[in-house]
Amino acid sequence: MIFMSRRNYRRTNNLKKLIIASLITLLVAVITFVIAYNSYNKKVKENLQNSLLKANDLADMIANENSDNMLEDASSQIGKSIEESMNNTPEITEKETPTPIPTVIAPSPAPTPVVVEEPMPVFVMPVEGEITREYAKENLLFSQTLDEWVTHLGIDIKAEKTAVVKASAAGTVTAIKNDPRYGLTVVIEHTKGFKTIYSNLLTAEYVTIGQAVEAGQTLGTVGNTATFEILDEYHLHFEMLENEENVDPNLYLNK
Repeated sequence: MIFMSRRNYRRTNNLKKLIIASLITLLVAVITFVIAYNSYNKKVKENLQNSLLKANDLADMIANENSDNMLEDASSQIGKSIEESMNNTPEITEKETPTPIPTVIAPSPAPTPVVVEEPMPVFVMPVEGEITREYAKENLLFSQTLDEWVTHLGIDIKAEKTAVVKASAAGTVTAIKNDPRYGLTVVIEHTKGFKTIYSNLLTAEYVTIGQAVEAGQTLGTVGNTATFEILDEYHLHFEMLENEENVDPNLYLNK
């Protein structure tokens, strides 16, 4: 029993020593932390104060420099007249308004006219019969009536007196006249610049000036009214012009 009591006493005594040592260690740690914290705060405050001093010094320097510049500018203006001061003042120019560019509306192109191509006229024999005198513009033919060699700007088609003379192609009657050389004559205008002339007629009462006629339509009858060919047999004197120039009818007639 005595041995057990001593043993418990030792344990209790050791436990007390351990607790006391732990408390002492904790107290030392707290004291060390407080001392370190206070030292850190002191350094932070000193650095902040130094920064504030430097900022104030810099602000004072800038303010002093601006003041010096202002004093220098003011002193440079002393003694100047109002006109000089105004001359040195930069002009305020009005902003130029750009001239508007007029909008040009291009006119619509005129419609292209439709050109109707004129058909080439088809020519037929104006009267049934034999050609007794040919076209001779470059060569000379002998005329019994005139008793001499002459040119002949048409063809003579032999036919009986009062034989029906027809339009050689469709066209418009432009003249009915008594020609002093070729007698009663009818002129028809066709497309493509062609004209046909029917002379030495006996009558021409079937058409009028300005009348449109078709190919084969009756114009008049064969006669003997041409003074230049009065000694020849009854015939139709037939001429053809292209753009006001005489041409050989044989080149165009469908016989």
